[in-house]
Amino acid sequence: MQLIKNGLLFTMESNRPIQADLLIREGKIAKIAENIQADAEVFDAEGLGVYPGLIDAHSHIGIAQEKTTVQGDITNEGTNPITPCMRAIDAINPMDSAFHNAIATGITGVMVGPGSANPIGGQFAFIKTDGRRIDDMVVLAPAAIKIAFGENPMTNYGTNGNMPSTRMAIASLIREELFRARQYFAEEKPDSQKDFTLECYRDLFEGKIPLKAHVHRADDIFTAIRIAEEFGLGLTLDHCTEGHLIAQEIAESGYPAIVGPSLASRSKDEVSLSDFKTPGILHRAGVRVAITTDHPVSRIQQLPLCAGLAAAEGWDELSALRAITIDAARICRVDHRLGSLTVGKDADLVISRGNPLAIGSKVQATFINGRRVWPREG
Repeated sequence: MQLIKNGLLFTMESNRPIQADLLIREGKIAKIAENIQADAEVFDAEGLGVYPGLIDAHSHIGIAQEKTTVQGDITNEGTNPITPCMRAIDAINPMDSAFHNAIATGITGVMVGPGSANPIGGQFAFIKTDGRRIDDMVVLAPAAIKIAFGENPMTNYGTNGNMPSTRMAIASLIREELFRARQYFAEEKPDSQKDFTLECYRDLFEGKIPLKAHVHRADDIFTAIRIAEEFGLGLTLDHCTEGHLIAQEIAESGYPAIVGPSLASRSKDEVSLSDFKTPGILHRAGVRVAITTDHPVSRIQQLPLCAGLAAAEGWDELSALRAITIDAARICRVDHRLGSLTVGKDADLVISRGNPLAIGSKVQATFINGRRVWPREG
């Protein structure tokens, strides 16, 4: 057992922190109360803040690997525009040094998947950031089906004389594939008739996971919403760069937004309006918001900085913190285990001297599954 004593707990379930102890048993939060007495290893958090482990809701960590040659970046299968069967878990390398950076920053959970070269790119996985074998790190897989609109698919295929070369073609390819999948699921198939290229959509059509849409421009955001509504599917609006221009319409759709990477360069036309004000505007309109570094576009350890910069643009700090904890967990559909300091949830937490959103803050310890992983024990 582990006992975190005397900490100021930011539970994310309340608007105010509480001064309390936190007991960890068998990798779970077992008790939160004042003056807990237990035969446990004690971490004295006097003068420190205790937060849920931070969450990056969209990244390519372990797939686009740091400190490697071109073979280390295997984010996109750029030879076929429709690749729903690709699984992130088959490409994530836990030995990527970026995992060390994530843990040292207090990031304990990440949503990881393929890039945006393909209109349908494959399956994301939600994983924890500590481990050597990806199967032991998985919280949810598949966690989403990646779809992509805009410049990336058009550039990857259209410049080579292949489809899609237009936004119309991107939408058409996605619709055709989802129509084919819907027809397939219209009646149950015996094992001998099951199609591997369509079975991968089962969790999507059963409502267990969403489409994860790479969308920057307002028109692409609307197209993603239109298609999701046509097929009655869940959806997250990832990047959502021009979301501040259509915040009310996004709120009316009911779909959440994962905003970023706002710290990156405005390197192409569709991100020309990228701004740290976007998350706050969307939140005030009633949209549930998370933050993404889109690692390695922005480095994963910059996640709390990105939330802090959004707060500096008029968003309140508590909402910004929730965007990288409980709201990120809700959007990624893992909030039954992660995102807040709640009895029964996984004991994933970060202990910090100072607000994690502030540049001068310092992580004192990171725990995953109740085990201190930063600084490394022993």
